[in-house]
Amino acid sequence: MSEQKKTLTQGFKPGEFFQKYTMIIALVVVTIVFALWPGKQGLILQPANLTGLIAENGYVFILATGMLLCILTGGNIDLSVGSVVCFTAAVGCTMMAAGANMWLTVLVMLAIGLAIGAFQGFWIAKIRVPAFIATLAGMYAFRGFSNVVLNGYRVDIANEQFLMLFGNGKSSYIPDVIRQGIPSLDTVFTKDNAFLSGLIGQNFVTKFNLTCMCIGLIAAIAFVALKVHKILSQKKLGISQSIPGQIISTVVISVLVLWVSFKLACYRGFPMVLIWIALVLGIYAYITTKTAIGRHLYAVGGNEKATALSGVKTRNVFWFAYANIGLLAGLAGILTAGRAKGIDPVYGEGYEMDAIASCFIGGASAYGGTGKVSGMIIGAILMGVINKGMIIVGVDANYQKVVKGIVLLIAVMFDVLSKRQKR
Repeated sequence: MSEQKKTLTQGFKPGEFFQKYTMIIALVVVTIVFALWPGKQGLILQPANLTGLIAENGYVFILATGMLLCILTGGNIDLSVGSVVCFTAAVGCTMMAAGANMWLTVLVMLAIGLAIGAFQGFWIAKIRVPAFIATLAGMYAFRGFSNVVLNGYRVDIANEQFLMLFGNGKSSYIPDVIRQGIPSLDTVFTKDNAFLSGLIGQNFVTKFNLTCMCIGLIAAIAFVALKVHKILSQKKLGISQSIPGQIISTVVISVLVLWVSFKLACYRGFPMVLIWIALVLGIYAYITTKTAIGRHLYAVGGNEKATALSGVKTRNVFWFAYANIGLLAGLAGILTAGRAKGIDPVYGEGYEMDAIASCFIGGASAYGGTGKVSGMIIGAILMGVINKGMIIVGVDANYQKVVKGIVLLIAVMFDVLSKRQKR
């Protein structure tokens, strides 16, 4: 029995556990603080606010994913993404206002973003212009192009299909196919059902989205299964691991997925923007962990010269990173236009800063070579919770920027101090 207990706790060090999951703990603490704020108790946890949190920060998740690839190459960043988002959205909205086909417009917006990313990547990778300078030039240039396309005025979108797939309207949610397919369930989900009304709430029981809840349940089960498979695989290979730490993190994340799914199901279900976010995060999580180019990104950030000597074409790695963030800026432009039902010349301002902050807060190193998509997700959620929480409690907009700056500084300081300790 004692041997079994020893095996279970093998490798568990509280200090390392708290260091590894610092941002998750910070996210929980910040959420609790806003949830218990005097006079605003529980408001941030309301289903409508959680849905708004996802919709309002959709562009952050998308851009931060691309920004992470740039940062991995050695702490490089892209300052132009906010302007590229505005420019691609300006072109797309203008095309649809003129009667262009929606899918053709979407492809054009993505192609423009990819072309801009590849163009800037050429200067950075081939000509060796510092990334800061090349993208700073792009920030000014494409902001100017946006104003030229828009002629200084807002352009609205009236295409209902586009707004449904990429927007944030009442129709921009995954329909409840389970209740639509089984009409008899409507007789169960009524206010007269005391058990369900007590569990879900009388205000939500009649419109509870079963499909959303089932998707969340499947996602939680799949996550647990993958974690168990990973633990067993590491055990077979004899890799040292902290079983309690992994169990705690798995339980916390699974419960969080189920709770969020429940809250969203109480409102309208999963918003369409969440599908696009999940798709991008899944693809790039796979690229960074399971592919050769993903390993090359980390290698270049760790030691570019050594990576080049090993036969890797490091210039192509830089080019890949910046072409990708351009493509994702095009997608962010689509989501921004869909949510705002049009585009204004000032849209996109500050987007790059939100993306950069999310990466660093999520554990990406300012020196490159370190960072994960999962960490970036936590960073983006934390920034979103801080923004939403400060709006709910009525913090002045200027002080909101001060708080975000302090949070970013603390995150980078934590990274620097951690590297000093390792040395």
